[in-house]
Amino acid sequence: QVQLVESGGGLVQAGGSLRLSCAASGSIFSIYVMGWYRQVPGKQRELVATLTNNGRTNFADSVKDRFTISRDNAKKTVDLQMNSLKIEDTAVYYCYGNLRSGALRPFSDYWGQGTQVTVSA
Repeated sequence: QVQLVESGGGLVQAGGSLRLSCAASGSIFSIYVMGWYRQVPGKQRELVATLTNNGRTNFADSVKDRFTISRDNAKKTVDLQMNSLKIEDTAVYYCYGNLRSGALRPFSDYWGQGTQVTVSA
């Protein structure tokens, strides 16, 4: 079935940069939204950035001046370029997709397994 596979997480010093990538695979007819959420222990998962298939973006206020999101519809990938990273950006980052697996199928939400991003002083 549909899978979202993330890569690019790791440890980075504050002020540095990191790029996360996510590839969707499986039975996919069309993807409406791809993006990224993040979660820290004890808190609810929160939106980081999303990008629709027609170019509409949505960013969390805390990251909109530092992060950029892009997607390749042909390759079914979405990237998150994170610059000027802060300690507060430390979290597990999850790839998100809203897609349908066929023309007669409903759109559904899918999640990646999560990748750890740790920003140190």
